[in-house]
Amino acid sequence: MKIVVIGGTGLIGSKVVIMLGQQGHEAVAASPSRGVNTITGEGVAAVMEGASVVVDVSNSPSFEYQAALEFFQTSTRNLQAAETAAGVGHHVALSVVGTDRLAESGYFRAKIAQEALIKASSIPYSIVHATQFFEFIKNIADAATDGSTVRVAPVLFQPIASDDVATAVARTAVGAPVNGVIEAGGPEQFRFDDLIRHFLASRNDPREVVADPEALYFGAVLAERTLVPEEGAMLGETRLDDWLSQSATGKEVAAHSL
Repeated sequence: MKIVVIGGTGLIGSKVVIMLGQQGHEAVAASPSRGVNTITGEGVAAVMEGASVVVDVSNSPSFEYQAALEFFQTSTRNLQAAETAAGVGHHVALSVVGTDRLAESGYFRAKIAQEALIKASSIPYSIVHATQFFEFIKNIADAATDGSTVRVAPVLFQPIASDDVATAVARTAVGAPVNGVIEAGGPEQFRFDDLIRHFLASRNDPREVVADPEALYFGAVLAERTLVPEEGAMLGETRLDDWLSQSATGKEVAAHSL
């Protein structure tokens, strides 16, 4: 089965391509560096030829609302037009647990708009909502830093390793469309402030972490369960401390968090 992975050279996409290839599928990594640009439309129709499934794990380069909205809407519309012409039978998109609860954030409003386009299309779909990646914990801490203090709300937090996100996406891609949302999270729940404190200590980072119920998360106020999945979510196998040990070289991904 031919499966096109949009964003297939990135953190999640490259892993999905490998996993699908190991299962015997023709997994095609599509990205601007491979001549496929979903914003300009370059190469999109050609890469769709013969495809049964399209997996979209691309992400906006900007967290600003208008820029993110333009990216997600333009990209999704271009994909849908090419998918319809090619007879693609399953559109899989990666999004974020709690997206519908984070509308105060411009970025998440843009993700809500992307999901609305997918749901309104005639193309069968599955949306994978993943929790925050281990690889982005440093970026999340940096975004919440003021001077030497990190302020985060003491709410529940259930991060997941990117390998486990890729597994959930790959599994969804080869399954039947659910025409709904599938949630994926890590195997452990933490308090957000405790997790950031633990992460920074593991990296010998001297910043002080303050539990502040009013602290914003990328512009949004957090409730107790805003960022965690409901019962029945796919749970990854990688525990935080195991990942911290494996990644102790400090090579965390320097990119925007999902």
